Amino acid sequence: MGKGIAVSEILRPLKNNEQQFYLGNKLHTLGLLIWILEQTGKADVYVSTFSTSDAFLSGFHRLRKRNLINRAVLLADIKASRKTVILKKLMKNCFDSIYLGMNHSKVVLVKNDKWSVSSLSSQNQTYGGRAESTMITTSQLAFSELLIGYNEVVESSLRVDGILKTDTGEN
Repeated sequence: MGKGIAVSEILRPLKNNEQQFYLGNKLHTLGLLIWILEQTGKADVYVSTFSTSDAFLSGFHRLRKRNLINRAVLLADIKASRKTVILKKLMKNCFDSIYLGMNHSKVVLVKNDKWSVSSLSSQNQTYGGRAESTMITTSQLAFSELLIGYNEVVESSLRVDGILKTDTGEN
């Protein structure tokens, strides 16, 4: 939502628009997730990224506090583990499960009883002001296929939320 433009000025409501596409620098992952959850209501959220940021995690934590997120899972790249450890306390407040694996995908999956929403983007959960591509779909088939792939990567990844001890200094 760079430059003060709301997601609703770029994308149409999910209800009657199964697929939408955007390329530019006016959307970011957190703003898109907020826009999705405002339409779907409380849902499970699966996030995959190469890298995340304090800004994304702080916003995600606010969504949890607003009770818009039920269960949340993060899959980040193992190469980003140094940054992940630095952000561990905030990550533990955001996600029920955190995995590090061989991952470069940038996907957000949102699911509840009424909705299955998939967002694919070139953007990490960082804010660089560059043009990024985004595709969003409410296709159940797309959601199912992406979740299968997500789970396959998770199965070969290291679960780190149990390893990240927040206030004890243990790692």
